Amino acid sequence: MERVFASPSRYVQGAHVLETGIEHIKELGSSALLLAGNHTWSAVGETFAKNLEAAGMSYTRVAFQGEASRSEIARAVEIARENQSDVVLGLGGGKAIDSAKAIADEADLPVVILPTLASTDAPTSALSVIYTDDGAFESYLFYKKNPELVMVDTDVIAKSPVRYLASGIADAMATLIEVKAVSEKHGDTMAGGKQTLAAVAIAEKAEETLFNYGLQAIEANRQGVVTAALESVVEANTLLSGLGFESGGLAAAHAIHNGFTALTGDIHHLTHGEKVAYGTLTQLVLQNETAETLNKYIDFYQKLGLPTTLAEMHLENASREDLLKIGVQATTEGETIHQMPFEVTAEDVANALVAVDAYVKSR
Repeated sequence: MERVFASPSRYVQGAHVLETGIEHIKELGSSALLLAGNHTWSAVGETFAKNLEAAGMSYTRVAFQGEASRSEIARAVEIARENQSDVVLGLGGGKAIDSAKAIADEADLPVVILPTLASTDAPTSALSVIYTDDGAFESYLFYKKNPELVMVDTDVIAKSPVRYLASGIADAMATLIEVKAVSEKHGDTMAGGKQTLAAVAIAEKAEETLFNYGLQAIEANRQGVVTAALESVVEANTLLSGLGFESGGLAAAHAIHNGFTALTGDIHHLTHGEKVAYGTLTQLVLQNETAETLNKYIDFYQKLGLPTTLAEMHLENASREDLLKIGVQATTEGETIHQMPFEVTAEDVANALVAVDAYVKSR
C-alpha cells in the first residue's frame, strides 16, 4: 500500500509575475506553443507575448476553441510538432489549462500553466478533465508528471470577474469534504495511491483559509486590488486545493458535477465551481450531516452568490428522469463517487439533489 504525494516542480504567485517571472519559463524552453483563447489573448495574452519576446523567447500562438476535447488537443499537438516547439504554455481558465497539460503530455514537452482566473484547482495537477466537443464529460486523463511550472499573476486575478474567484472558492471548498470521505473509506486518490498526512493537512488549511479570508478576498477582487487576503485565497484555490484533491482524493461532489453534464440547457451556463458547490451540498446530505454543518456551508455559499437551490442551478423544472440521469452519470464505473465510504446509487443522488433544494428553501 503506497502513499503518494504529487505536486508541480515549482509554483510562483504574485502581482505582475507574467512580466517579472519570464526567467522561470526560459529555464524550460525557448520556443513556446502558447495556447490561449481569444478573450484571454485580448485581455492579457498579447502583452504577455510581448514580454516573452522581450526576454528572447519565440512563440506560436494557438487560439483555444473552448473545449478540452480530444480533437482540440490533437490539433494543437500537430501545430507544436510543425513548429518544433520545446515548451507548452497554457494561458487562461480551467479548460485551456487542462488542454495544455494534455498537449504537453502527447508531445512529450514540459508545460507551464498560467491561470488567468483562480476559478478551479486544475493548474497544479497531473490530470485533465476531458470533454466531448459538445461539452459533455468524457473521462479523466492522467499524466506521468505534474506541470514543471505554475505561475499565477494575482494582479490579473484581481481584475477578473468576481464570479470566477467565488467559483474557485467553491471548487476548493469541496476539497476537505471529499478528502475526509476518502480517508474514511481508506480509498485511493487521484495521484494513484493512498493519502499522505501532508495532503490531508493541506486540505484542512485550504478550508480554514477560505472561511477566514474568502469574503475579504471577494471584496478586494470587486475593487480590482491585490491584498493579503486575496493572495491567501488565490493560493488556497489554486495550490492548496490542487495538492489536496490530487493527493487526498475526490469523492461525490465532483462526480455529481460530472453528472450534471448529462443534461442539456441553461445549467451549462454555470461555472465548474458553481456546479461543484451544489455537488458539495449534495455530498453533505448523502453523508447525513447535521443541520449545523449544512447551515455553515449554505450560509457561506449564499454570501458568495453561489447556487444552493435547484432553481439557481436552472433545474427548477427538472423531471425525476432528469435527476436520475444526473445520478446515473455520477455513479458510472470509475467515477470518484465510489471513493465514498458507503455505496451510493443513482437514486440516492437524485434524492439528495431534491433534499438539498428542499432544505435550503425551508430555512
